[in-house]
Amino acid sequence: MYIFPPVEDLQVGLTINLSNQEGTLKLILLDYGCKVGDLSIKLSGGAAWLYQVLVDVFEGNIASAVEEAISKKIRDGITQLDTLLQSLPKTVSLDKTAVLNVSFVGNPVLTNSSIELEINGLFTGTSKVLVPQTYHRGPGISVLRPGSPRMIEISLHENVLKSASSVYFTADSMQWIVDELPDRALLNTAEWRFIVPQLYKQYPNADMNINISVSSAPVIQVTNQDIEAAIIVDVIINVLEAGEVIPVVCISLDISASVDVEIAKSNIAGRLALDKFSIYLKWSKIGKLHIQVIQVNQTICTFI
Repeated sequence: MYIFPPVEDLQVGLTINLSNQEGTLKLILLDYGCKVGDLSIKLSGGAAWLYQVLVDVFEGNIASAVEEAISKKIRDGITQLDTLLQSLPKTVSLDKTAVLNVSFVGNPVLTNSSIELEINGLFTGTSKVLVPQTYHRGPGISVLRPGSPRMIEISLHENVLKSASSVYFTADSMQWIVDELPDRALLNTAEWRFIVPQLYKQYPNADMNINISVSSAPVIQVTNQDIEAAIIVDVIINVLEAGEVIPVVCISLDISASVDVEIAKSNIAGRLALDKFSIYLKWSKIGKLHIQVIQVNQTICTFI
């Protein structure tokens, strides 16, 4: 016996509410339903004619059962999806220094073809208690790429980058000690005797290390065209003598750069421009050094 159960004019509808509830998304099923317009069950073979009579009698009941089964699947599916949304973390630990706040801000904005979600995105120190913070978007503070529609579009608020800069600078994470190089001789004053004669004369054949530190939190600005950053770096040359670290020279670097990044298919492409690069002597304990101020403007490179 064969059963042929074609279903025609099956309509399924639901109305949901997606809202922000203390930084997570809450999904509520407001209305739902399923309507089977025409259910036709035909039996073939054997005593099919006898069973067909029963099927014709209970056709309405069978249609109702199908509608209820589909409606139950809708209820269960929405409940599972809501549970999943509620379980999303509000913070993501990046390292021992910073935590990224990934809680949602404001209610989602839905249109006929898209959904817009705002995530806090601010960096905080691992020892700080997260306090909800909101900010309003305005002109010139996010990166948006004009052109053909995309499945995913990301708008980046400059406060995100500023918070990262502040957190890592406050935690002294923008400081590095260079005490190993592939060419170990570069960390000895003998290698510098022709470049900085005073250094070799005062500390002959002494080992060195280089302390690189950001002297103030980088200044970051996001525009509709690119991301601009200005940073001042101090490079201190230390001489290691008799177990003592002796700072002898400090050179300051003033750097301004901009970057423009976009996703092209499976590649990340962009343009990095070195807008300004200045180097000058900040202080010296080995006498006056003849270091002229060096300035470089508008050096551009591209990457893929």
